[in-house]
Amino acid sequence: MSHSLPLRFVGLVGVAALVAGCTLPPPASDPEARAEYFETNDPLEPTNRVIHAANQAVDTMLLRPAAEAYRIFVPPPLRTGIGNFLDNLLLPRTVVYDLVQGNPQKAGSGAIRFVINSTIGLLGVADFATDMGYPAQFEDMGQTIAVWAGTTHGGPYIVLPLLGPSNLRDTFGRAIDLFTDPWMYVLGPEARLARTAVQLIDTREQLIEPLDALKASSLDYYAALRSAYGQQRARDIRNEGSAQRRFFNWEGLERGGARR
Repeated sequence: MSHSLPLRFVGLVGVAALVAGCTLPPPASDPEARAEYFETNDPLEPTNRVIHAANQAVDTMLLRPAAEAYRIFVPPPLRTGIGNFLDNLLLPRTVVYDLVQGNPQKAGSGAIRFVINSTIGLLGVADFATDMGYPAQFEDMGQTIAVWAGTTHGGPYIVLPLLGPSNLRDTFGRAIDLFTDPWMYVLGPEARLARTAVQLIDTREQLIEPLDALKASSLDYYAALRSAYGQQRARDIRNEGSAQRRFFNWEGLERGGARR
């Protein structure tokens, strides 16, 4: 029973891949349509918009109120400590991905960061490693596949239920990430579920202002999120910009200042 969710998720990935593969780009005789197709890379747009609307309803009724309550009742220092702890849990997986990407130097830096913050940082609650020259870094399977493929293009854009913006590569990567999380095997699925719930609320709290600003400045919020996600993932793959946690980077936006 504990493995049913990952298996269903993998099945969803396969269905999405089949559907996306059946949608062909416009013919070469229509260069404008082809240029627009490859720029948006969204052959599933009608379905994606329906899922996007459902996600927004869940966010309005549940996620954002939970994030606002978290901000009100949990003081900033405690939120920082919780976030640091959650970020630290992702470092072992990041180290593995750094290695398989062929970057042993980054892997070594991540391993040292994990040891420092897990010991003198009290299981990662305090971030001493950054001041010691070992900055935050986060890698996922989607980024790893992109490095292997040598391209930032991730295939057709896909909006996942609850998780939000993605693409074919990153959707497959998320499924792999479920199995490469060492804590699921060490602590069990129940602890992982609890961590996921806290992580979701913590991340949504940090995205309150960025998402509000994007929504207020865009005529089409769906298209704005699609563009933001594509740009952010390209920066992630090139290791540009501030490091940020990947587990619920579901809106593809840079978040606020680094945790300390």
